[in-house]
Amino acid sequence: MMSRRMFLSGTAVAGAFAAMSVALRGGKAEAARSNTFEVTKTEAEWKEILTPEQYYVLREEGTERPGSSPLNKEKRAGTFHCAGCDLALFSSQAKYESGTGWPSFYAPLDDAVGTSEDRTFFMTRTEVHCRRCGGHLGHVFDDGPKPTGKRYCMNGVAMRFEASGAA
Repeated sequence: MMSRRMFLSGTAVAGAFAAMSVALRGGKAEAARSNTFEVTKTEAEWKEILTPEQYYVLREEGTERPGSSPLNKEKRAGTFHCAGCDLALFSSQAKYESGTGWPSFYAPLDDAVGTSEDRTFFMTRTEVHCRRCGGHLGHVFDDGPKPTGKRYCMNGVAMRFEASGAA
């Protein structure tokens, strides 16, 4: 027979695991949940237009495996666009090799991204999202190169690349 102490202990452990699961997985940032974006879709509509990995990153604030994006090796002149709504986000001129395993930029294009506080993983970081659809792109850190000193560490799966001169 289960004692009250065993029941309460088990409940506390289960609650801790549930909280850890949410913290490790992410979840839409509070700012993104409360904002109204120009491009809005239902969960089913997003799932229809995005791959499962894109949906996980853009809509559930997931993170792709480091080194897994072909955009890490993209060296051509062009523009990186949101995979959710096609908004131009970053110029290839601002891209640099950070050694982190994710495409990195020292600055976004004007009026392309928004930021919010991200308290997952038991720390506080600055989340970067698409200004138009709210899709999670990655995080920004203060350890980047000049001229901004910023490192926009983005998930490649959250973007698509359009080479200059491409239609």
